[in-house]
Amino acid sequence: MARGYWLVKSEPGAYSWADLVEEGTGCWDGVRNYQARNNLRGMKRGDHVLFYHSVNEKRVVGIAEVTREHYPDPTTDDDRWSVVDLKPIWALEHPVTLAMIKDVPALAEIPLIRQSRLSVMPLPAEAFRAIVELGGKKRRP
Repeated sequence: MARGYWLVKSEPGAYSWADLVEEGTGCWDGVRNYQARNNLRGMKRGDHVLFYHSVNEKRVVGIAEVTREHYPDPTTDDDRWSVVDLKPIWALEHPVTLAMIKDVPALAEIPLIRQSRLSVMPLPAEAFRAIVELGGKKRRP
């Protein structure tokens, strides 16, 4: 089965790349949007995920991997919501800003541009690779 590619967004003041690195493995919880929840449920173990700092920073800062597929969100008793577990695999040498992404015509149709409020979104493999190439792989955290 082919690897899937995704982008998740978080406000760095609430949960940052540094927090994920410090934890080693993190539960991606608190998603309360049905489309984002369905995207979480589509993630498979081994899929790669771009970690995007939203709000003030608006930039991709690292690459994570799905280590556990969807299960009930432990932050609520409502069984409609799901989480996945992620682990950091690479920091980007240079964060890739939203402005940089918008400057690449081939990335104009990705959900980050078209559905900017969505917190969990799929990415075509080509878009994932293009963003990683813009940032370069720095090191394993």
